[in-house]
Amino acid sequence: MTSPVRSLWNAPAATPAPPRRVWRDWALVGVLVPLALLEAALRPDLAWGWLWAIVLALLTPTLLWRRVRPFTMLAVAFSVGTLVGLAIGGEPQSFTTAYFLVLVYAVMRWGSGRAMLGGLALVAAGTLLPFTTEVPTAGDLIGGIAVVVTTSTLGLAFRWRAGARAREVERLRLVEREQFARDLHDTVAHHVSAIAIQAQAGAEVIGSDPDAAAAVLRTIEVEASQTLDEMRAMVRVLRRDDDPAERAPAPTAADLRRLAASDGSAGPVVALDVVGDLQALPPAVGAAVFRIAQEAVTNAWRHARGATRIDVRVRVGDAGVRLEVRDDGAPAASTRQGYGITGMIERATLLGGTCEAGPAPDEGAGTGWAVTAVLPRTGWTGAA
Repeated sequence: MTSPVRSLWNAPAATPAPPRRVWRDWALVGVLVPLALLEAALRPDLAWGWLWAIVLALLTPTLLWRRVRPFTMLAVAFSVGTLVGLAIGGEPQSFTTAYFLVLVYAVMRWGSGRAMLGGLALVAAGTLLPFTTEVPTAGDLIGGIAVVVTTSTLGLAFRWRAGARAREVERLRLVEREQFARDLHDTVAHHVSAIAIQAQAGAEVIGSDPDAAAAVLRTIEVEASQTLDEMRAMVRVLRRDDDPAERAPAPTAADLRRLAASDGSAGPVVALDVVGDLQALPPAVGAAVFRIAQEAVTNAWRHARGATRIDVRVRVGDAGVRLEVRDDGAPAASTRQGYGITGMIERATLLGGTCEAGPAPDEGAGTGWAVTAVLPRTGWTGAA
């Protein structure tokens, strides 16, 4: 068995799975049975008309199972039709027998690879077998083959279109999941890291400086409130809330000033240095710059040992945006890439840029950590 035939033979049934039965199926059966009887009554020239009408009326219910058992229904209909034709010595001339094409379409649209190959073999045998008792004309032969090929092609075309649509929906769903995972990680990790650092500082001063401990608690409250607000905004988007007023706006590059709000009492000081117009950045670019900087600052808070300062430098120019986040501490012993770094790289890549994270090149071996993201204008022109 050749490779293409083997691939087709092992092909699964169509996805997504078909509906078992819908109202149109009952309507089709309800129409075809009276049409078969009416044709037998109105066409006195039709040989064995009433016999064919009864046979078709008995076979028409196969349409109700044509999606879930396409090959079985086709085999039943064609086998009975062929055997009756051979018994009476002639092909059915009834127009209603065209319903067999619906079963051919169903095999190609819904069946597995084995069902499709078996259906083609069955249809070919049922079409050519009556010609063994009489010599067919070229028109009859070509016409029969053309009708079967056209019907099969339509089934395959709709099958391919449905499969392509399902794959596209799955791809978009995966993209949305990845985007939500990045946003969730960046938001929660940043605020929770800030809460953890503040809590550690509060534990150190609660006995000696109650006022400082109270200030720490107020900071924790603010961070927790911001976390809840951003989480609620994400949940509203996932629930498809159509009220724009209930949705929090996406972060922009201007929100970088929020990262520099720390005074250094409970962690490194975040210093922001901006050159260029942040307001001129498209929303998607501004959000990416903020999220990358936010994640880089969070990583420095969590992992940079002995850090006292985190520098965030943003340069907006004609070529694009360059973001650099650097701390003056010693990096953690383990530098295994986690979800945060992966998310930063993905955000930059989606906008045609790059993002690198590692020891600062000019701070000496093992000291300082730098995250550098470059978003060229050619990659984000027209970004929404």
